[in-house]
Amino acid sequence: MRSLLTSMTALAILTIFGMPSQASEKDIVDTAVSAKSFNTLVAAAKAAGLVDTLKSKGPLTVFAPTDEAFAKLPEGTVESLLKPENKDKLASILKYHVVAGKVMASDVVKLKQAETVEGSSVKIKVKDGSVMINKAKVLKTDIDCSNGVIHVINTVLMPPMKQAEVRQRLEEAVASGAALYNSGHHEQCADIYANAMTQLMAETISGLDRHDVRQMQMILTIAENQHHAGRRAWILRHGIDRMYTLSAR
Repeated sequence: MRSLLTSMTALAILTIFGMPSQASEKDIVDTAVSAKSFNTLVAAAKAAGLVDTLKSKGPLTVFAPTDEAFAKLPEGTVESLLKPENKDKLASILKYHVVAGKVMASDVVKLKQAETVEGSSVKIKVKDGSVMINKAKVLKTDIDCSNGVIHVINTVLMPPMKQAEVRQRLEEAVASGAALYNSGHHEQCADIYANAMTQLMAETISGLDRHDVRQMQMILTIAENQHHAGRRAWILRHGIDRMYTLSAR
């Protein structure tokens, strides 16, 4: 689970990010509010019903995306997540930013991964002198709070898509596409299959490794170069079936 860096590398990381600050009387939520750079995160925590959790005794470690990090999401994403009907999805995303316990920078750089309260793990590595949490860069560390610690990141972390959700979306695509194919609308069928695969490939899917991803990308490329709509639809259907099998492992 853990891989110790050399003491020199660890010291360099701590030098870049600074040493731990003195204990704060403010909890995680109040600290985030007073910082004035986590307005979207605080609004999301309220919408997801997680304020009490983040104000609890803890201790908790929060990888906190800045307002700029949320602004990098596709247009309309934040507004959609804040809707009441998306409360569970929003809560899952936010929980993916929280680790049980107080993990300071000196501990973070010793880890390869950390399990979040969402249930999935984030990957941790040092790249070009910066600590990366998945694809997010740590901007500032060790913002001490009365019930834990905040590390600031520049990208919103998205939890891996669960296999059951992947299969459901594939089944929906097949149902819609097959109906179109059988009624002679081969091009529209192929488009539905291609869109489903492309959208899922943009996600981090639990259980799929790099080899699996390359397979799916190859199938999409082959289909794109096929000008016969019917054949293109069947190539993509085989890709969907393959993705379904992989997600069911």
